[in-house]
Amino acid sequence: MSTERNSIIKRRVHVFFVTFVTIAGGMFTFKLFSFMKTIKRDELAGFAFDPILIYAFVAIGFVFLLAWAWLSGQFHDIERAKFEMLERFEAQERAEGLTPGDAHDA
Repeated sequence: MSTERNSIIKRRVHVFFVTFVTIAGGMFTFKLFSFMKTIKRDELAGFAFDPILIYAFVAIGFVFLLAWAWLSGQFHDIERAKFEMLERFEAQERAEGLTPGDAHDA
């Protein structure tokens, strides 16, 4: 029963974040189109070109990072990293001759 409850909670959190990111992406797109409208006006010609260019480079960079992370398999086992970090920390303490109690006393 608890695994079903955990599954439902995970599903709801996932839906919440996907919805939030979708809305934020829509707002970002709206802002870009608002900037593009100002470029066409004569009195403000070129005002929004720089922000649009910067936003586009940043957005494209994030898309490339997301694609790289997805293709390199970093979303397959997201829990593994924390266990590797704890194992490395314990190995370092063993190599230095420290125990958890000794590390806090120093």
